[in-house]
Amino acid sequence: MEENENSLFVLINVSYLNVLDIPSLTIGRGITTIFGPSGSGKTTILKLLNRMISPSTGQLFFNGTELRQTNPVQHRRKVVMLSQNPVMFEGSIGDNLNAPNIFQKRPLLDESLLCSALETVRLGKDPATPVNLLSGGEKQRLALARVILLQPEVYLLDEPSSSLDDASAEAVVETLCLKARKENRPVIMVTHSKAIARKYSDVIITIAGGKSIGQELCSGRDN
Repeated sequence: MEENENSLFVLINVSYLNVLDIPSLTIGRGITTIFGPSGSGKTTILKLLNRMISPSTGQLFFNGTELRQTNPVQHRRKVVMLSQNPVMFEGSIGDNLNAPNIFQKRPLLDESLLCSALETVRLGKDPATPVNLLSGGEKQRLALARVILLQPEVYLLDEPSSSLDDASAEAVVETLCLKARKENRPVIMVTHSKAIARKYSDVIITIAGGKSIGQELCSGRDN
């Protein structure tokens, strides 16, 4: 397809089982929020963008290339997804932050980098802290810090602040969005908070019944 320089993902006649049926959808390179009721297909869209699943029908392009022509593992390293219930590994906070490096037999990250990532997600803990001492919200922040350290081309975030109180949720989303804008890394997130979506997003895509029913420009473009 002919690539639009502002287009990151393009979906054409994409369906997935009986969950999604999207004739046309373009997702740009800024910060995009997918909003809609429970069961509307929001997480399914993220999984499609990540190549965790493949469309039943239709075409899905990333940077102008059809996803079926890409290597799934390499694509997932570029387009990293943080699930709503991220996996935690036994050991310390540092062990969890270094887990991708351990699995891929790469050098461990310097502690200063680990502390910087923890600061970004407002998790004021020593990397040596056992992960089993963390609350649900703290584990969610830890998982987000792990994704940040991967330095992906694109962040896919499924309810990144669902376990946090409203004030903490906004602080974490704000910090992440500022970092993403500074580094020119697109963010596509699902959130239950319309207020946060409107404040920090460039665009809100509304999904209902598995169909995209509208896009709204937001004040986040000025943040």
